[in-house]
Amino acid sequence: MTTVAARQQFSEIVNRAAFGKERVVLTRRGKALAAVVPVEDVQRLEELEDLADAEAACKVLTTAKANREKPIPWEKAKATLKAKRRA
Repeated sequence: MTTVAARQQFSEIVNRAAFGKERVVLTRRGKALAAVVPVEDVQRLEELEDLADAEAACKVLTTAKANREKPIPWEKAKATLKAKRRA
């Protein structure tokens, strides 16, 4: 659906997503620009992102333990990140 049409039918699009569980892709000049999706889709995506983050953290911890690396204290890590931003 074009953004022009979406502007004219905004309430209908929201209802289609919220109650009809429909995904509506908005386009401009024939290119996909944004989407109106059911909130459940967003919640599922956030859960998948959290799971991916947890898996990545576990992998890093496992590698660090296998290499007998000592953890960096949070305060030191934070100071290093701040210094890198200033540079």
